[in-house]
Amino acid sequence: MLRIPGSPPATADTTSKAKRTVARETVVKEGKAAILFPSANDVFYNPVQEFNRDLTCAVITEFTREQLALRGVRVVVPGEKERMVVSLSEEGQGTEQPEEETKRRRRRRRRRRRRGEQEFETAVVGECCERGLRVLEGLAASGLRSVRFALEVPGLRSITANDFSACAAALIARNARHNGVAHLVRASQRDASMVMYEARGRKDRYDVIDLDPYGSPAPFLDAAVQAVSEGGLLCLTCTDMAVMAGNSGETCYSKYGSVSIKAKYCHEMALRIILHSVDQRAGVYQRYIEPLLSVSVDFYIRVFVRVHTGQAKVKNSASKQALVYNCVGCGSFHLQRMGKRISQGKHMRYSPATGPPVSPECEHCGHRHQVGGPIWAEPLHNTQFVQKVLSAVSGNPSRFGTSRRIEGMLSMITEELEDAPLYYTMDNLSSTLHCNTPPLLQFRSALLHAGFRVSLSHACKNALKTDAPAALWDIMRCWEKSNPVKRERLSETSPAFHILSAEPTLQACFELREDANPQSRRRHLTRFQENPQANWGPKARAKAGGGISSPLTERRKQYQNKRKVTEASQLKSFPCKKFRKGTCTRGTECCYSHDAQLGSVEGEKTE
Repeated sequence: MLRIPGSPPATADTTSKAKRTVARETVVKEGKAAILFPSANDVFYNPVQEFNRDLTCAVITEFTREQLALRGVRVVVPGEKERMVVSLSEEGQGTEQPEEETKRRRRRRRRRRRRGEQEFETAVVGECCERGLRVLEGLAASGLRSVRFALEVPGLRSITANDFSACAAALIARNARHNGVAHLVRASQRDASMVMYEARGRKDRYDVIDLDPYGSPAPFLDAAVQAVSEGGLLCLTCTDMAVMAGNSGETCYSKYGSVSIKAKYCHEMALRIILHSVDQRAGVYQRYIEPLLSVSVDFYIRVFVRVHTGQAKVKNSASKQALVYNCVGCGSFHLQRMGKRISQGKHMRYSPATGPPVSPECEHCGHRHQVGGPIWAEPLHNTQFVQKVLSAVSGNPSRFGTSRRIEGMLSMITEELEDAPLYYTMDNLSSTLHCNTPPLLQFRSALLHAGFRVSLSHACKNALKTDAPAALWDIMRCWEKSNPVKRERLSETSPAFHILSAEPTLQACFELREDANPQSRRRHLTRFQENPQANWGPKARAKAGGGISSPLTERRKQYQNKRKVTEASQLKSFPCKKFRKGTCTRGTECCYSHDAQLGSVEGEKTE
């Protein structure tokens, strides 16, 4: 029998009850945590998001390390050796170099020893740190994430694991006791927004707030930007990618204050939409955000931002947002900043931006433009912070089950161009011209030969980010000359006809360059993970009243061809129109009802 620490001794009656309880539970092990999870779908859990939870533990650990260093507390992570930074620059060739911050800490420590001062306080995992950080997980479900924070992230003072469900709150308390972290993890059963609204006071705010809802975090953003401390960390997950990727632009506007566009760069645009929404909510309270890490992965997006307070810097918010003009023909895009700021000595002058950046028709193909946004137009990441997280994960690979994937993704992020919002895809460029797709390295070499910068994107396999989007079509024209398409088959109104009718102003060179292949690709890092199993992705929402949920495969069979195949018993509730006209010849074999009374009732409703 599985016994929870701290529970009363089992009697004969309680033993049978416990056996029945355990029979309906499974033990889920992830990281250092072992969670008692009910078989009934009354508390949500998705094993696919282990990468999400691993990455969150890594980010919060580095954030805690930075914050506690200012308070004189040294963080100790199990299995971590001397801090090393992996250099992914072209000159460094992937070599490892000692971190400058570690050297400075050693020099300060030696000076303290000489002066006879007290050494740093040490913070370890699983113990309460009096000068540590306060963490809130607003939508904790089973409490797995909070328990992992307590067991894997050092330097925490308290963790509040909140959920509105009574079943979830009870399960959180049991899991905290089961893992021996009840002194750190406190279960709470309340509305997440109210918990955060009541913590708006400066002394009551949380240092870290983690929100991972089923769907959109929009209802919680207003409370979250007020309840996080000065310079605190806000972690957000969005799983409503259909809305953010352009399927419902009007719904996206109602939730996030931005219109999404169905375009090839939709996954990066989703990241910029949520950052715009958070910054807009924060600006109401004279606060602004600093993105540390923003990732688009699997079926969701995840952002880590710091929230600061400053009336003067909030004025910069308008110039950080931009509208997107997207051509419906060739997919070219242009950004229009919402505001403009000009530095005048010690002062900053603000004015509305001038535009639009495009003519009524696309300069490349002559088609019209769609307008989307506004979106966040500044960098998505803090490269220095990402480098610290990458260094910690690569130096301690046994800490997480998804360390290889974290290392690959963060390596790609450090290579991305910070000042080139959105991206193009190779397949879209070639399909627009109906030509063969050029090899990725040759296309990157052509851009580098022309003197432009180019990088890949972690959000899409065949994406290209560049500071010279206008040169892309010239390079494609040069590629088409050596891989010609049949011009007679092109319509005069097609984008391909307009683009290929113009001669390239740039003569592209497709000779391979060594620096065209990025370091993350050379080292064969796990950058894009393949689906590990069937039906891999979002899971069903937890049932409010509990109960066993049917497997996904069974539900798919149940609803397969539901518009084509309908049971006869369901059709018998509808009157036969041919019978009412006297033309039905099927008689009792007719799948519709021949009840005259039912037909008259339906006729009255129609009238």
